[in-house]
Amino acid sequence: MVKVNLKTSPYNLDDTQIAWVEETLKDLSSEEKIGQLFFNLFSLEGGKKFHDADLSNKEVLERYHIGGARYEGGNKVEVQSLLNDLQQNTKIPVLVAANCDSGGNGACKDGTYIASAAQCEAAQDTKVAYNAGLVSARESSALGVHINFDPCVDILKNWRNTIVNTRSYGTEAQTVIKYSSAFIDGFNSEHDMITCIKHFPGDGTEERDQHLVLGVNELSTEEWDNSFRKVYQHHIDRGVQMIMAGHIAQPAYSKKLNSNLEDKDILPATLSKELITDLLKDDMHFNGFVVTDASHMLGMTASMRREDYVPLSIAAGCDMFLFFNDLEEDYQFMLNGYNNGIITDERLDDAVRRILGLKAQLNLHKKQVDGTIIRAKEDLQVIGCQEHLDMRAEAADLGITLVKNTLDQLPIRPETHKNIRLYVIEGEKDGIYKSANNVPEDIIKELESRGFNVTLNDGSTRVKGKTLSYREDVDAALVFANIIGYAAENNYRIKWGTAMSNEIPWYVHEVPTVFVSLNFTTHLHDATMVKAYINAYHSNPETIKQTVDKIMGLSTFKGTYNDLVWTNKWQAKL
Repeated sequence: MVKVNLKTSPYNLDDTQIAWVEETLKDLSSEEKIGQLFFNLFSLEGGKKFHDADLSNKEVLERYHIGGARYEGGNKVEVQSLLNDLQQNTKIPVLVAANCDSGGNGACKDGTYIASAAQCEAAQDTKVAYNAGLVSARESSALGVHINFDPCVDILKNWRNTIVNTRSYGTEAQTVIKYSSAFIDGFNSEHDMITCIKHFPGDGTEERDQHLVLGVNELSTEEWDNSFRKVYQHHIDRGVQMIMAGHIAQPAYSKKLNSNLEDKDILPATLSKELITDLLKDDMHFNGFVVTDASHMLGMTASMRREDYVPLSIAAGCDMFLFFNDLEEDYQFMLNGYNNGIITDERLDDAVRRILGLKAQLNLHKKQVDGTIIRAKEDLQVIGCQEHLDMRAEAADLGITLVKNTLDQLPIRPETHKNIRLYVIEGEKDGIYKSANNVPEDIIKELESRGFNVTLNDGSTRVKGKTLSYREDVDAALVFANIIGYAAENNYRIKWGTAMSNEIPWYVHEVPTVFVSLNFTTHLHDATMVKAYINAYHSNPETIKQTVDKIMGLSTFKGTYNDLVWTNKWQAKL
């Protein structure tokens, strides 16, 4: 076992802070220590719950002694109220986390999107990533958040991988290091908050999603050392406090560190002593805090019985367990694991010491006493402020990318292309990450405000009509792919409205046609026939406005694509 040293990086605690950690640890019962190991997921989405227990927030805290909280849904007022309620009803301050990889929109519904990781790379300017981190910190802090479960430092090697397609900063280690470091610098510039990078040992090499199946980083040890290790070691050396372990196996390193392992013994990092204790904490000298990825993901649940993997995650070297399935059952599984010796006293105390160490680093114990841990309504004014909206606008201008325009069809302007046939291709509905429902209306409103006549296509039919009539009625076709999806498929691709739908770009040789992606960057794979293709990265009104500006030639395209956009298809470049 590798023990934490609270005096050195990334903790750097003074004697007073260490004294609070040790005194608090000494006073905790075994049951309270077990509770500190859990992050609970609270929901603000219309009564949606993640467990069957009909308990108030206060009862969850008192009965299960949870060490951390994350939440889903809610606007800024609702989120701040929830987090204040938690801190007012807990014995030991709760670590609160959010997923802010693109700005404050990851912290609340009305937070400000700045730029995804893919958009940061496209902008080729570290200030975009810096501003995304800065706004993430400002807006989440105003709510009462302390930890950002981001940035994602995965390396996108496989174009078919859509779970990290827009969340990866690039296809090479140095690119990921460059922009993820800028994001963290922005995040840490104004607030005493904690960054958690993910998903160790690294996603992006295969196409599958560890939400649905065991993920595998299939690189050799040498290949891993020359890529993912460089990224993680860079951030460890810079003092990152937290690393999220993925439900991702790294068979080459597991077998190198334990030559007795057979294929059947290979486990995801979240359950692997070889990867967390031996590789990350010992060999790479990570003195910080490891949290599991969400424990309901199939990459973890497919490994063994839940009763076994709940305590095994801590025994393997993870320090906190992300999310209950059932409060009473999971808590008892963890406690049984301790009572049965799966989790030793030494390992339990080390994990809790790391947890309390983060709380001490943030001085949450002092803020609990003086009341400043409770955030005021006035703090919410920063969310969606004009300064942040200006940063969003700048990021859109720098990031929107013209990938191809091989027939020189741009610009499209009302003076020359008055009548627009608009095609909006949408994906998963009501998923974990939802697209806004009003995107088609926003696009139509923007186009009509510029003087275009817009007809929205009905893609539920195969009927195309006479091609000559189409050319008479339509001056240009604009296709917007607004495909958002998360953890319901291994790969998200274009799904047309019906078989041989009339929205499929059969019309590319009939009228000038421009295809715009508002999320995933690799749609050319399913639409190689289009001759003008744009990656715009997001569907917010500012991005739509600036995309129309650039289509009309009122603004130049400044973004840069990486070669994965071609999806290894020669036809895509034509």
